[in-house]
Amino acid sequence: MLTSKNKTKDNVLENSQVKIEWTESTWNPISGCTKVSRGCENCYAERMAKRLKAMGTRGYENGFEVTLHPESLEKPLKLKKPQIIFVNSMSDIFHEKVSDEYILKIFDVMNRAHWHTFQVLTKRPKRLEKIAHKLKWTDNIWMGVTVEANEYVDRVDYLLKCDAVIKFLSLEPLIDSVDKLDYSGIDWVIVGGESGYGARIIKKEWVLQIKDQCEKLNIPFFFKQWGGVNKKKSGRLLDGKLYDQMPELELSGLF
Repeated sequence: MLTSKNKTKDNVLENSQVKIEWTESTWNPISGCTKVSRGCENCYAERMAKRLKAMGTRGYENGFEVTLHPESLEKPLKLKKPQIIFVNSMSDIFHEKVSDEYILKIFDVMNRAHWHTFQVLTKRPKRLEKIAHKLKWTDNIWMGVTVEANEYVDRVDYLLKCDAVIKFLSLEPLIDSVDKLDYSGIDWVIVGGESGYGARIIKKEWVLQIKDQCEKLNIPFFFKQWGGVNKKKSGRLLDGKLYDQMPELELSGLF
C-alpha cells in the first residue's frame, strides 16, 4: 500500500482551501454543480464556491453555477513533478451541463499527462456509463463513485462497466449504513463523515462494517475523517489507528 500525504502549496493546480487527505493536488477544469442525492445536502464545494465569489476570486464569478474553465485544461501538462490529482473537486465531470466534447478534452489531457495519477469521482454514474465507450482509459486514470447510503449502492453497477484499471468508492459523507454494498471489482474504498455546519452523524458501527469487509477482501481502506462541526477535533483515528491505505501506484502506470 502507498501512503501519500506530502502536500505543499506548489502541488495545488487550482485555488483550493480544502485539504483532501487522499490526494496531493486538485484540478478544476469545471466548477459548479447541482444536488442529486442526500449526500449533497451540505456540499462543501458549494460553500467554498460562494466564498470564493464573495472574495472576488477569478473563475468563480458565477458562484456554484456549472462553469467551464478551458484556460485550466492543460495545467497538469505544465506540472512536471508526478502528482496524485483529484479531478473536479469543485464539480462533477459527468454533470449533464458538461458536453461530451469537453469531457473528451479533459480525458485527452489525462491521457497525455501519463506521469500523473488522476482520481475522477462522480455521483452521476449513468452518464459515465453512457459516455465511457468514447473515453480512453489509460492506466493513470482512477474512476470512482460516491455511495453515501444503501439507497445509492446501484451506482457501483455502472462504475464496474467502465474500463478504468483502478475503480474506487468514496463512502463520504457516510450518512447511513452501506451494509448492502457489494465490493466485487472494487480496488479502493474511502470513508469519511460529513463536516462543517449542519454535519450529520456518522456511526462507528457503519465504519467498522466497511473496514471489516475491506480487510476480508484485501481492499485498501482509507478513513478520511469522523467529521462533525469541528473535524480537526474529531480527528481521523479509528480505534486509535490511522488508515491511509491506497492502491499501489505501479498499477496505474505512474512509474
